[in-house]
Amino acid sequence: MTNGNGNPPEAAPPPQLNVLAQYTKDLSFENPNAPASLQPGQQPQINIQINVNANNVSEHEYEVTLSVEGKAENAGKVMFSFELAYAGVFRIVNVPQENLHPLIMIECPRLLFPFAREIIATAVRDGGFPPLMLDPVDFVGLYRQNMERQMAAQQSAVKPS
Repeated sequence: MTNGNGNPPEAAPPPQLNVLAQYTKDLSFENPNAPASLQPGQQPQINIQINVNANNVSEHEYEVTLSVEGKAENAGKVMFSFELAYAGVFRIVNVPQENLHPLIMIECPRLLFPFAREIIATAVRDGGFPPLMLDPVDFVGLYRQNMERQMAAQQSAVKPS
């Protein structure tokens, strides 16, 4: 096979995803009912919310922020709560445009998650509780939910009243 001038076609450069930096943007841990909340034997109800946001910081660089919020309650009282915004700057080159958004919103947070999980486990432990080990997150499912929510919002905004 040739490229039209008799030479073999040049191979397309391979896609690249590089982590340039990772950092804690914001971390908050509250233990509002200590020392009463530290009594052994209390099994809390734990609620976790996870969100992903991304910003283009230069032509091929993106800041991706993984936001994790959680609250542990027992008998209507907050045992502890936390908020973490953990971010990374990623350089992404040679990726087709149609694959860029899913790569940023699925693979980048997947790379950040183990570090955010460790920060949360340590903060909860340092707050006097057993470390909170978050279950792995299905970032593909989270991405699909967010895309469906955006599509529904766009459709409702377009409908004539």
